[in-house]
Amino acid sequence: MAKNLIIVESPAKVKTITKFLGKDYQVVASYGHLIDLKKSELSVDVDNNFEPTYITIRGKGSILNTLKSKVKSSDNIYLATDPDREGETISYLLMNKGMVKELKDKNVFRISFNEITENAIKEALANPRPLNMGLVDAGIARRIMDRVVGYKLSPILWAKIKGKLSAGRVQSVALSMIADKEQEILDFNKQEYWSLDAKVIKGRDKLDVKYSCGKMELENKEMVENIINEICDAKAKIVHDESADDSKTPKFKVENLDKKPDFKIVDVKLGERSKKAPYPFTTSTMQQEANKFLNFSTSKTMSVAQKLYEGVEIEGRGTVGLITYLRTDSTRIADVAKEAANKYIESNYGKEYVNYGDNEIKKSGTKVQDAHEAIRPTYFDLYPSSIKDSLSRDEYRLYDLIWKRFFASRMTPAIYETKSVKFDANGKTFTLSGSTIKFRGFLNVYNNDEKDEKNVNLPKLEVGDVFKLETFIPEQHFTEPPAHFTESTLVKALEEEGIGRPSTYAPTITVLLKRHYITKEKKSLFITELGVAVNNMIKTSFPDIVDKAFTRRLEEDLDLVEDEKKDWHTIFYDFYPRFNEEVQKALDEVEKIVIRDEETDIVCEKCGRNMVVKYGPNGKFLACPGFPECRNTKPYIEKTGFKCPECGGEVIKLRTKKGRIFYSCENRTPEGEEGCKYMVWKLPEEGKLQDKAS
Repeated sequence: MAKNLIIVESPAKVKTITKFLGKDYQVVASYGHLIDLKKSELSVDVDNNFEPTYITIRGKGSILNTLKSKVKSSDNIYLATDPDREGETISYLLMNKGMVKELKDKNVFRISFNEITENAIKEALANPRPLNMGLVDAGIARRIMDRVVGYKLSPILWAKIKGKLSAGRVQSVALSMIADKEQEILDFNKQEYWSLDAKVIKGRDKLDVKYSCGKMELENKEMVENIINEICDAKAKIVHDESADDSKTPKFKVENLDKKPDFKIVDVKLGERSKKAPYPFTTSTMQQEANKFLNFSTSKTMSVAQKLYEGVEIEGRGTVGLITYLRTDSTRIADVAKEAANKYIESNYGKEYVNYGDNEIKKSGTKVQDAHEAIRPTYFDLYPSSIKDSLSRDEYRLYDLIWKRFFASRMTPAIYETKSVKFDANGKTFTLSGSTIKFRGFLNVYNNDEKDEKNVNLPKLEVGDVFKLETFIPEQHFTEPPAHFTESTLVKALEEEGIGRPSTYAPTITVLLKRHYITKEKKSLFITELGVAVNNMIKTSFPDIVDKAFTRRLEEDLDLVEDEKKDWHTIFYDFYPRFNEEVQKALDEVEKIVIRDEETDIVCEKCGRNMVVKYGPNGKFLACPGFPECRNTKPYIEKTGFKCPECGGEVIKLRTKKGRIFYSCENRTPEGEEGCKYMVWKLPEEGKLQDKAS
């Protein structure tokens, strides 16, 4: 029997770590939390110093008993849960609640590592440490705060709106931010403005130049006409161009343009501009980029990243942890990783591509989990293409993104040569600018910029060159309303506001979608009628809960607890009395809110009522409002806007019995019957339908 027992959270880590150690070590998993607050009650004694009551989680007793038996037969116990507040709390509860008797006469050590590699594991074993009670207290305080807020608010929602609803600390702020964004969009009033370009020519050189109005805005057509007439000493008019049948063609043209003045170059400036490499990934930026460029939800990103961190079976290498710890808000890179990355870049791209300095965010006033590194690959010889066959499609795409982002972060900036040209037209200034890339730098590896800069080559232009006006291009514009949040932009906004921490973003969005407080169309998040009702109630009765400043201060208080500069109990002494009064007042005074089901024009064939939209575990479905007298239900048909390539019918979105989404022709018939069989698993993109699924 092994003398040394290592307890990790996930069974996936067991295989990865075991191969690094000899027969004197045994690695076992706790399968996450084993000890937690009671689920059936508040489990926090608000009258006794907010003392929590812990129990063994239902269904986890057999796992705890297995751990106890293995502890009994081992001499040294190494608690190797994750290197964050939650992981530290799991170790603490195992020591002080779950296995007190079994650990009494044992040598118990806490070890932590940010990557699952042989060097990291052996270094951790060689340098055990005591439990970090600051991390433990901060983890316990967060758990109790979330429990108190959730368990006190949720019953109010059940009583005043409907059952099976929930409220939470970070969740409620996120919902409020989405509601505020929706209101901002509804309140938006578009404003008209104009731009004026000119097409000018000199020999074979044709240029499009832009009118420079400085701080003045061209608010209407008349202002543009006046500028044209001042330039041309004419009585020109801007009229609709009836021949414009393409959105890229100007919708207006200039008439009565008898004189076509000179456009003289009065200034040419040549320069250089650099574009800095991006920082390596934090949890937040990884979620944002994966959402934007891989179309991953935040929860999917974290799930795939967890697998990459814990270990994937790689042909010829066994189980390998491919990335460092995935929950971090630090952009720091370990010195040994910097040196190895610099060598890789120098060998594969050249010395001029290596950034020998730091590329990390230096935050002030905000605590960064700097015990962790940024997210990066653990083995630099396992480049994505070499292990593609060992990874699932999603694992490969995310690993490739992490790999490229990391190496780009260690590379030099891209350098652009710029040219800015000023033209004078009878006292009015027009401008032209262009840039060409001189040195690609990090762009050789990573170029996921949505505003990717294209080379704009300009002909040789010198001061004194004279171009002739060919035509003016006036264009009408209207200001655009703010965009709806996507998962990516919501995560960014939460991080910027100091709401939550890296581990909270994905579960927060998942809960809001699951409770049907928000819905997702394509990538945009929209608040539902139910979400509006919940938000309005919490905002009115519990203003602190949805106050971003209050939530930010709480996160800062938890950071102080982690640094052992604040007693966690004082947070509750300050918060709970007022909060409890608001709870009692809401129960007594808030009127019940009726949320009506969305009625459709689909008639129930059994009783003749119009069916309504309901929500189940697998999303929307149609139900008869005559329940329980009439129990008729139907699938909810959601059209995609695409036509079936086989029969021309509508392509609709459906779910399997297990909840997996697929897309099918509305005329699709069961196997064995004649008719259309079109079905695909993935939403068609860019107007093109996939080939028929096999």
